[in-house]
Amino acid sequence: MDIAAFLGLEPTADRAVWRLPVTPGICTGFNFLFGGAAMAAATLALEAATERPLVWATAQYLSFVRPPAVMDITVTPLVVGNQVTQARATGRADGHDIIVVTAALGSRPVEASGTWLTPPTAPSPRDCPEAANFRGVPTGIRERLDARLAEGRTPEQLDGARGTGRTVLWVRMPELDELGAAALGILADHVPFGIGQALGMRAGGNSLDNTLRIARLVPTQWALLDVRIDAVANGFAHGRVDMWSEDGVLMATGAQSAVVRF
Repeated sequence: MDIAAFLGLEPTADRAVWRLPVTPGICTGFNFLFGGAAMAAATLALEAATERPLVWATAQYLSFVRPPAVMDITVTPLVVGNQVTQARATGRADGHDIIVVTAALGSRPVEASGTWLTPPTAPSPRDCPEAANFRGVPTGIRERLDARLAEGRTPEQLDGARGTGRTVLWVRMPELDELGAAALGILADHVPFGIGQALGMRAGGNSLDNTLRIARLVPTQWALLDVRIDAVANGFAHGRVDMWSEDGVLMATGAQSAVVRF
């Protein structure tokens, strides 16, 4: 299955306009559209409309939408260059803006390359326990992800003692044929998982934004997510995530801010 089928994203006669039926399978456990799924749908629309691969995208989450609504995604090119397109995708449902994504897309024939980050040391995903969320019950899109805890605590172990701020997860999407840029947009929305780990409490967060930067896409079944919470203050958490292939290739990085929820 490709990511468009996973999301249920539908094209229209206009290649700049797409439709996303909001179904329980792409929602959170609280039955509203998962931010990473909205980001993924917007990313697909941007790549299709511009006919260029994603380099960078940042999403601002403006409102909630619940089943059985339909979110319409409209892509607006802002600047079209020889190698790079800057564009915006806006998702609307029930007369309200739900998400706005600004992105750069393209590629350049430059041979210089390298990675200056180091992947975390982690056991095989098959040797790691299930990564349960702070509610302890996988529902919605969480039921469609296989997440394993390589470094961190189970909900039962969150005893109020502050953690290191670092959580390492193996995640795969069994229904997908590959983890492309849009799928990594879903995985990048795992920064809030680290909030409870950092605080040592049963906590999470509602994402305010989601920024995705693509490094190098390679075939991999599992992605290793190195989540770090930088700070929690004034009711908000700020963090980032590095996403690695099974072979240790840095595929993408992400960053988020979230409203802390207990």
